[in-house]
Order: sequence, then C-alpha cells, then structure tokens
Amino acid sequence: MSPETPSPTLSAIYIYPIKSCRGFAVNSAELDNWGFRFDRNWMLVTPNGRFITQRDVPQMALIETEIEAEALHLKAPGQSGLELPLSPVGGTEMEVEVWGDRCLAIDQGDGVAAWFSQFLGIECRLVRLGEAYNRPVKRITTAQVSFADGYPLLLISEASLADLNQRLPEPIPMNRFRPNLVVSGCDAYAEDTWQQIRIGPVTFDLVKPCERCVITTTDQATGRRESKEPLKTLATYRRNKGGVIFGQNVIHRQQGEVQIGSRVEVLAIAPTSSISVSSV
Repeated sequence: MSPETPSPTLSAIYIYPIKSCRGFAVNSAELDNWGFRFDRNWMLVTPNGRFITQRDVPQMALIETEIEAEALHLKAPGQSGLELPLSPVGGTEMEVEVWGDRCLAIDQGDGVAAWFSQFLGIECRLVRLGEAYNRPVKRITTAQVSFADGYPLLLISEASLADLNQRLPEPIPMNRFRPNLVVSGCDAYAEDTWQQIRIGPVTFDLVKPCERCVITTTDQATGRRESKEPLKTLATYRRNKGGVIFGQNVIHRQQGEVQIGSRVEVLAIAPTSSISVSSV
C-alpha cells in the first residue's frame, strides 16, 4: 500500500458467545488465546457431544446474546430470560466434537439444557470451554481456536458486501456472514490480497478464504431460509477449489485490544499465486 493510499479502518467488531446463535457489536474487544474474549466460548451439542449449528437448526439465529454485569444474558421468543455467569463454575466435563476435533468441555447443567431444548424443539446441551480445552488450528498448530468452525476470526470489508449487494436481487446485511472484523475504506475484495495486517497493537495473518455454507441463506432476523441467495450469486464469481468464498479467515499473533475506528495497516500482500478467485 503506497503512502498516498488511505488506510482502511476497522469499522465494526462482532462477538458471538454461543456458536451459531446471534452475536452483538462492540466498540472494542480483547483477544485471548482463542480469539475475541468470550467469542464462541459456548456451544450447543447433541446428548452424545456433537456440535449443533444453524446449518441444521436455523432458528438458533433467534437466540439473542448479550454480555453485561459479568454475565451472559440470553433471550429467545416465548422464553423467559436466562443468565449465565462469565466466571467459570463447576460442571461435568464431557468430550465434544467440532468438525472432527475431539476436545473437552464443561456441561452447563440440566436447567440450561432444558431452556435450549424447549425453544429449539430438539434434545441438546450447552457446553463451555474448560481449563483442559485444547484445539489447535488445523495445519497451524501454534494457534488455538475456540468452538468456531476452524479459525479464530473472520474479516470482511464493507466494500465486498456492497459489491455483492449490487449483484443480488435483494440486498442482504452483513450479519448473514457472521464476521468478527469489518473493515471500511478499501476496495471490494481487497482483503483477498492481504497476507498480514496490524490493528492497534495486534498483528493478524489472513490465512485462508472463508468457504461459505447454507447459514448465509438464513435470515438472521427471522431464522428462516427463503431463497438460495447469496450462495447462488456468489457461485457465479466467487469460487475456488474449496467452494464458494466470501471473507478471510484470520489468526492473531498476540493478545491485545482492538477498537473500532483504528487504522488497518497492511503489512504484507499475499502472493498472486495464492489468489484463485475472480472478483469481476
């Protein structure tokens, strides 16, 4: 990036405490070993420990989360509110599975399980990261990941969404893609070309385009799927060997705090050979 080119800016930060449930925006966030603090630290599982997501249960989008006064507050239509302490408490350790990874988590109890099971209409339990939790990022074993699909963070630029929306029959909001980091002030798909960036005190590696799934077709406000968009349109111009892509998977190199409004400094550009999609 030349000195004359304006730097991109971090325009939004999102945290999703429970995997596949609704997240919320914050002005600043701390990064711990696994990503943003409390991001995907909880997860719904089947009774035998397999992870549950909006892929199979789209109404998970209706479960609202909020962190306030040292507690995780939950709301869902027709349900009384539920409050979980942020500080770890005792519980039964159980083995859970996330995309083939087996790891140890802490069951959050029968009462919590009943709340989720009643709303979703399936038998499920809520688990949380425990002290024994260990889940290295595939192929990058020096990095850890929470209950996120595969990487600690996801970055998307506002310009990329704007370009996509120009191609769609009806525009969609950013929440369809559930990013952690949203960047403004750059060209559409500029994030495809970034290999390393710095935001405040933290350096990030952009390691892999994000392959998108059916969750992007779920209206996050209603929990319904009424069309095949945006996957149908993305497939016409944003495809690589792994499938339809949008956004970049990101790993952080150290702990620290980032704030919206901060400059996004591009430290390294990805080799041209690593970019295998067309954005035109």
